[in-house]
Amino acid sequence: MTLESVKKQIKEQNLDLKVVEMNESTATVELAANALGVEPARIAKTMALRLKDRDILIIAKGDVRIDNRRFKDRFNEKAKFIGADELLEATGHPVGGVCPFGLNKPLDIYLDESLKVFDYVYPAAGEPNTCLKIGVNYLAEVTSGEWIEVCK
Repeated sequence: MTLESVKKQIKEQNLDLKVVEMNESTATVELAANALGVEPARIAKTMALRLKDRDILIIAKGDVRIDNRRFKDRFNEKAKFIGADELLEATGHPVGGVCPFGLNKPLDIYLDESLKVFDYVYPAAGEPNTCLKIGVNYLAEVTSGEWIEVCK
């Protein structure tokens, strides 16, 4: 169902995007990079985090990690990832398919500055064997994402 929600949003908003469905898993950065034949950094990983008052998504280069100090400076609390058991309910997507499209409820979306080194990236598309290719500027535009610097 989550792949269908991604496709539905693409169609309803007339987005210039095409979902790529693969026979192999793209559930991790490494698997996705191997399947697509690109460097791991070009995989746009979408991290679901829980703040005291809301859930958020942070999209970053595939080879970076949250910098706890930067995160706390930005959000005034420690980074807490949403657990795998709560991910589907929080985002509408399973582990390995979390992306900023086809969400089951509106979430604030943040794009880490690390993405800006690329012209395009590959985020997941709702399932652990799907992705899409999207320009970084277009990703910011269609997600209404806010640029932040919280990764190292």
